[in-house]
Formats: sequence, structure tokens, C-alpha cells
Amino acid sequence: MSELSPPSTEPIPPQPEYPVAAAPPPDSGMRLIAGVVTAVILATGGGIAIGWNLSRVITNHSPVSSSQIHTVAPQTPSPGSSTQTAAAKVIPAVVDINTVIQGTNSTGEAAGTGLILDSNGDVLTNNHVVEGSISIKVSIEGRSGSYTADVIGVDPGDDIAVIHIENASGLPTVTMADSSSVQVGDAVYAIGNALGLGGTPRVTQGHVTALDQTITASENGSNSETLNGMIQSDAEISPGDSGGALANSAGQVVGIITAGEATGFRTTTSSVGYAIPASTAVDIANRILSGQAGHGIFIGPVGFIGVSVQDIDPQIAAQLGLNVSSGVLVRGVQSGSPAEQAGISTGSVITAIDGTKIDSVQALGDALHQHKPGEQVKVTWFANSSSHSATVTLVSGPAI
Repeated sequence: MSELSPPSTEPIPPQPEYPVAAAPPPDSGMRLIAGVVTAVILATGGGIAIGWNLSRVITNHSPVSSSQIHTVAPQTPSPGSSTQTAAAKVIPAVVDINTVIQGTNSTGEAAGTGLILDSNGDVLTNNHVVEGSISIKVSIEGRSGSYTADVIGVDPGDDIAVIHIENASGLPTVTMADSSSVQVGDAVYAIGNALGLGGTPRVTQGHVTALDQTITASENGSNSETLNGMIQSDAEISPGDSGGALANSAGQVVGIITAGEATGFRTTTSSVGYAIPASTAVDIANRILSGQAGHGIFIGPVGFIGVSVQDIDPQIAAQLGLNVSSGVLVRGVQSGSPAEQAGISTGSVITAIDGTKIDSVQALGDALHQHKPGEQVKVTWFANSSSHSATVTLVSGPAI
């Protein structure tokens, strides 16, 4: 998660059930996307700085499902079907996700959306909705209170995560449609936890405006990550909608909302949105549910050394007076962590793991997260004009 302001508390005016929503109230928190397009990742949050690639959610619960999620052929809506008809088929299986995020020396809160995949509580969402979280609570439409959830697995490169709601059964589920037949001009509805306000999900209406789009996500201009094959639509979306449904007129999910184009950092809503195709999301979710780690998928707890970091290049190194040309800059070290015990401090530059060169946050995360808590790795870093190395024992945690 990026460093974000808390969601606006200005109420949305009373509206009839499942409306096509008007523009929501102002909010200052967003995740930025840059590169091919400039957009915002739509999870609300605040309080700390956690980078897009800094964490893979750590949990102690990794249920593996023997069942598989299937996509169905898109249906033609019945004559006279309406926004309410389509939304009513999706909303019962749309959940609010609220997380507590661990930073280097502080915590913060964030919110997003998820889609119930099966009646036992497996939920599809974006990786960036739950990354860095030390606590996940889920609110289910029509049920009082909230439920604890754990992360089964994540695919950070494709921004997909599957979480499991504890002690829940008999849940309604979404219908995932084969997204290969989505066409430009199709009517769609964006359904999610807009602005993290909770309650009945907000619904907005639009059309598919482009297919197979490429966007580059970043946290306030750093730690960028490219997402391919996105469905673009003009259904208005807001922070908090991440992980929500892009549904067709028959009430089937054709995409997972993940980002919206931005005109500036203070932009709150977007009428140019991007969604991960449902077929792609389902394929990844099935691999996670069957415990197939590898190829970018991480299952269960992974190794943690306790630093927050950012990419470094020769220009940044020169500005900071560092005698290195590549690596990752340590922005903070968690108290009591393996990194602190090894002597790594703020301002150090990590250059290698087990002798393999580290030249990006992504590379550091990939190197560490191949290992489980309790395993050892050799960390090499540059500090005080010299190189240092130490073998550390990894522990469980929410970040690198």
C-alpha cells in the first residue's frame, strides 16, 4: 500500500437500492499508475508507507481446495433487465475488506473489495488490497459484524490474491464469466466498496471502451509494476473499489477492478477504469487454491527480513552520495527484525541475496519469498563506504 489519506467521511446522499451512482464525495487517497497510462489503484488507506512490491501477505493459514472455480459462457440479458437486476445477482457475493497494514515502525488501515468464489468462504481480490496486512476483516452483505480472513496465496505480478473467510459457510457466490468474448461497447457495471465506506456496494454503469490494455502501476511514482491484458471501461470507480466486480448486464463477473486513470494525485474518481479479465483471474485463483506455488504465485507464509525498501539507480545513488550503481535502498528497518540483528540500517543498499545480484525491489522480493520462515539466506549490503554480508534466519512477517 502507498502512503494514503484516510477515506472521506462525507456521506453519500441517500439513494435507492442498487442505483447507478453519481460522483462520490472528495477523497485524497489513491494509488498511482504511470507509464502507458496514468491511473490510480483503487484501495483506500492511510498511515504508513508500504510499497507495491514490498510485501507478500504472510499468514499461518493455507487451506487448499480440491474444487476448482469455473467460468461460464456470458449470457444475453433478459428483455427488460435493468441495473438493479444485474446488480442484485452480484452484490450478495461482494464483500468489504478492511486491513491493518504493518509498516517499518507503525501501522495503518486500508480498505478494498472482494468477490466470494465458493460457499465456504474463498474470496478473490487484488494482491494490493491485502499486501502488507497483519489483520484482515471481511464484512458480508446481509450479515452482521465482521469475519476474520487469512490469505491463502498471492500472485503479485498479476495483482491477484485469494483469501479465506474463517468460520463462514453457506455463502452466496459470484458467477465468473468467460472474458474472452467481452467486446468493446458491451454494457458493464462496476460494483465495489467505494471510498471504503462499507455498507451496500456502490454500482456505476458504463461500457467496455478498450481491450488488452497495458498499464504500469506504481506507488506515488515508485516501485512500478506492469499489468497486461486489462479490460478498459468508462464505469466510474473510486478508491476502495479494488478487487470489486466489473459485471455484464446478465450479472456475471467479467473483470476484477484494479485501477483507474488519473489526471492528478488528488483525483478521487475515474471514468477510465481497468479490470483484470475474469478468465485470467480464475486461472490464477485455481492455481492458488490447489497450492501450486511458483511462476509468480506464493502460497502461505514466506520469508521476511524486516525492511522497507525502494529501487535505486545511478542518479538516486549520486544524489544520496552512495558509491553504488544498483541495488535497493533501505528506507526503514523494523525493530527486532533479522535485518536489524544483522546490522542493516536505514540508508544501507542491499545488493545481493545468496550471491545473486539484487537490482530492484521486485528482485529482492522474489529472492526472499522463495524461502520459508526458519530458512537462512546470505544478505549482502553496502553501508558506510564498504560492503557487508551476514547470514540471517527468516521469520514470518508482512513485508520484505
